[in-house]
Amino acid sequence: MIDLRRLHMLRVVRQQGTVTAAAEALHLTPSAVSHHMRELARELRVPLLEPHGRGVRLTPAGHLLIEHADALLARWEEARAELESYRAGMTGPLRIAGFTTAISGLIAPAAGRLRRSHPDLLVRVRECDTEESMDLLVAGEVDLAVVEPIEGGPPPDDARFEQSPLLEEPHIMLVPADHRLAGAVSVRLEDAAAEDWIVADAGTCDHAQRVRMLCAAAGFSPRIVHAATHWSAVWSLVGNGLGVSLIPRLAEGPAGQAVARVPVAGENMPTRRILTCVRRGSLRNPLIDLGIRALEEAVRHHQSLDDWPRTAA
Repeated sequence: MIDLRRLHMLRVVRQQGTVTAAAEALHLTPSAVSHHMRELARELRVPLLEPHGRGVRLTPAGHLLIEHADALLARWEEARAELESYRAGMTGPLRIAGFTTAISGLIAPAAGRLRRSHPDLLVRVRECDTEESMDLLVAGEVDLAVVEPIEGGPPPDDARFEQSPLLEEPHIMLVPADHRLAGAVSVRLEDAAAEDWIVADAGTCDHAQRVRMLCAAAGFSPRIVHAATHWSAVWSLVGNGLGVSLIPRLAEGPAGQAVARVPVAGENMPTRRILTCVRRGSLRNPLIDLGIRALEEAVRHHQSLDDWPRTAA
């Protein structure tokens, strides 16, 4: 019988392009991954990998196996989900991954709610970007991920995953508390076209790319003067009058900063789409279903906060 873990490994090798990179993603040694790939090829009596430049690529037989493996692994997840439903209690673990603002605004509240409602349920939370979350799902190291669509990421119909909308999150303008826009009911992006801009560092997330894209759609190129690694740094720079920033609603900064958060309005009001993502076939797992329902409740609570404070002094 084929070891399902080896099918997972083959998918990761295809995704990463080299055995070394796949081994790193799987937290294994390259020799261990190579051994499993050789054994899988020996069991099936067909070559699955072939050299390609400095890496490897799947042979036609390897691609055929992946097509069948996607369906097989989805059925396996369905079987696990049904077996899980027979368990006497909700004990876990339920492993959830997500990017920084998703953790602070959605995952942490959801995990806290689960801890109170199901004290025997073990919930493990892991902070990582969307790309790593997808890799961890493929490797079977997390059960549920909160992600955002990214350039080069898996398409909505990727056979490995089931992706569902969770939240359409608006962006807001962060300005100094004494700024001319601070008291506005709402602003347009072009109202800040002449300002100095502050964005998250390009190496940490796609915030800088998103700001450039949205500002370009509004008809101008932002003058990005400062880059920061953490939202707390963005808050501090804005609070000290060094510029403005466009931030997702879920982003939070330290208290005590002299900043104002102003809704962004306009015909093309910027939003960020946030999704839940699980391995295909696992949605019927009662633990995963419980986690998704807790996230949906966190979204409802988040959206009910119509009186969120706009100014912090």
